[in-house]
Formats: sequence, structure tokens, C-alpha cells
Amino acid sequence: MRIRLKIWRQENEHEPGKMMSYTLEDINPHMSFLEMLDTLNEQLLKDGTRPVEFDHDCREGICGQCGIMINGRAHGPLKNTTTCQLHMRTFTDNEEIIIEPFRATAFPVKCDLKIDRSAFDRVIQSGGFIAVNTGQAPEANSIPIGSPEVEAAFDAAACIGCGACVAVCKNSSAALFTSAKIAHLALLPQGQIEAQTRVRNMVNQMDKEGFGHCSNTEACEVECPQQISVLHIARMNYEYNKAQILKK
Repeated sequence: MRIRLKIWRQENEHEPGKMMSYTLEDINPHMSFLEMLDTLNEQLLKDGTRPVEFDHDCREGICGQCGIMINGRAHGPLKNTTTCQLHMRTFTDNEEIIIEPFRATAFPVKCDLKIDRSAFDRVIQSGGFIAVNTGQAPEANSIPIGSPEVEAAFDAAACIGCGACVAVCKNSSAALFTSAKIAHLALLPQGQIEAQTRVRNMVNQMDKEGFGHCSNTEACEVECPQQISVLHIARMNYEYNKAQILKK
């Protein structure tokens, strides 16, 4: 395959960026999208040019680091697929592919396609945990939990924190991410003790980071590679309102 690329290049967060064009010949259709970028970087290095920086880690669709905008869509054209699990056979010969970083005030561009997702870390640190004594693992049957609750909590915990929900939201809202982290603990008995302070702290930190408000367009669920449901946002709102009432 012959692939034409238009990629956002930005030296650092303080310098203005611009789109640069590149052409790759003989791309194997079975390559992953990130392997294609690796091939481009090998070519750039041979030409004495700075390679394109992009985030990646596991390349197995579970770490959430690889997210970029591909032809205007978070993670690319395939539904419920991370960038690293996208393959070049999805595109056609001689197609032009536009590649940009996720755009949001809370996600400043560090270099090229690399963004700073540390705002997510601070949201988690504000309350996405339970304070329990560590030691020997408890007996599995000591706290009976119904299967529906377990499944619902597991579905919420599947969020990988890639940031696609923020990138596609017209308000750059992190409501889907934050609500998933709140919901998976709110659904379990271990998370009940700190439920009120957790939801208040995490929602307040989300607002402090500069994420926008949710206006229920549901674009976040459509582009989420883990199919996180917007129903978690409703639960977050319920938990937050309950915490505010009980606080009074």
C-alpha cells in the first residue's frame, strides 16, 4: 500500500505546531497503525529528521496510552477499537490519513502526538481508591456480592483512561471517565465507607482541571474503545447529589 500522511508536528508545548505531509510506500496491510508510524520514524531517522513522537505502551488495547485523532475520529474509523489495535487494512491504497493529538484544555500537547494526561491521574488521586488495611487477602466469600453488582462494577472498571471521551466531547468533558471510576467503587460494599467524600472530591477535581460539563450528547460512549456506558454519568450525578444532601 501507498499511504499519504498529514501529521501534526509540534516541537514542544510552548511552540506553535503545524501539519506536515509524508508518504510511505510498500506498507503491509497487516501492519498495525502504530507499526506504520514506527516505519515512518525509521524513514525520518534515515533522512536525519526528528521522528514523530507518540504515546504507546502495551500495544494490546488495555493501557490507554495510544489514543490519537485519525481522520477526525478518536482512535480511528473502527468502533470500540484502540489506535494500537487498528490495522492498515482498514485504509485504502493511496489514501490520505490525517493524524492529530487529542485536543482539550486539560490535555496540553507535549510534543507532536503526545499529550499530558496527568489531569486524569489527579482526578484518580483525589478519591479513586478505598482506604483499607493491607495484609492477608480476605476470604472470597466473606463479603457476598451479587452477580449483577459485580458485573456492573467490572464494566465500569474496564475504563482504560485513554481520553477519547474528552477528545470527542464538544465541551471536553471528562464525565464518562470520572463517572466510571466513581461507579465501580460505588457499586461495591468496599467502596461505601468513603462514597460521599469520594464523589465530591473527584467531581470537584474534575472541574478544577478545566474539563467541561456534560451536555448528554453521548459522543463519548460512541467513541469509547471499552464501551463504557453513559449510564455511569447518571449514577455519578445521583451519588454526588446524595452526598451533597447528606452533607447538609
